[in-house]
Amino acid sequence: MFSAELFTQTLIAGLMIGVLYALMALGITFIYSIVRMINWAMGEFYMLGSYIQYVVVAYALGRNLWWLAVIISTAGTFLFGYLIEPILIKPMHARPMERRDDYATVVTIALLLMLRSLAVALGGPYQYRPETNLPIMWVGPLPMEGARVAASVCALLALAVFWLVISKTWVGLALRAAAQNRVAAQTSGVDVFRLDAIAFAIGVALAGLAGALLAPLFLVYPTNGVVTTVKGFEIIVIGGLGSLTGSVVGGLLLGLIEALGSVFLSPAYKDLYGFVLLLALLAFRPTGLFGERERTV
Repeated sequence: MFSAELFTQTLIAGLMIGVLYALMALGITFIYSIVRMINWAMGEFYMLGSYIQYVVVAYALGRNLWWLAVIISTAGTFLFGYLIEPILIKPMHARPMERRDDYATVVTIALLLMLRSLAVALGGPYQYRPETNLPIMWVGPLPMEGARVAASVCALLALAVFWLVISKTWVGLALRAAAQNRVAAQTSGVDVFRLDAIAFAIGVALAGLAGALLAPLFLVYPTNGVVTTVKGFEIIVIGGLGSLTGSVVGGLLLGLIEALGSVFLSPAYKDLYGFVLLLALLAFRPTGLFGERERTV
């Protein structure tokens, strides 16, 4: 039965999960904008962040310092991405290559399989849950798990920090220049290969952050990044490939559509509502809400 209170509660819940979806999509879009590739292993970096969160909470810091574990998980994922980018991704730009897209696809899928197999070998096919000390909280008229509220607040803070870095720092200026015209940035003396490593590390760190924040809610296991990856790609198509603003708006839209559909239609088809939105949008605007019609290479 429809009611104003139920509608308000659903909007709040949808926006909270939508912010977390946006983190994943933002990472995918950011890597694409700078490095000119689709990282098919983003779900495994989400998984990596969730595993680091569990290990740090369970064996080192404890439930009271879950927030510090989130910082460590994000930093660990960033460092791992920064170290592997010169090995796996840099050859795509450092030497002449006819099929760069194919190279990136093969390499990132191989990375996906390696990380997933490593997770199974080290942790087994079991589910884990990092604990927190957060109680039930009230968000307006809606009682929610403290971990869910904290995850949404941390995601908002991460989006704000990301915006500050990209818009207010020299590194952000260089990254934006490389995204607009890679050749011109390199001609101006910018080390685009180092920017590639930084951009890749930031993108996967956003996925690792999402994994760490959602670990207490959706558990930790070797394939926990699969659904999140699918939703991330849904969002970047809805928002427009290459648009950072579109990633955030698309994440919020997907969260709202899923929440409203689950409450007022049927929760059994929760994952279907996003695809319906995607197909409807592509029918009227194939480039997405904020998509580019052409790129300058």
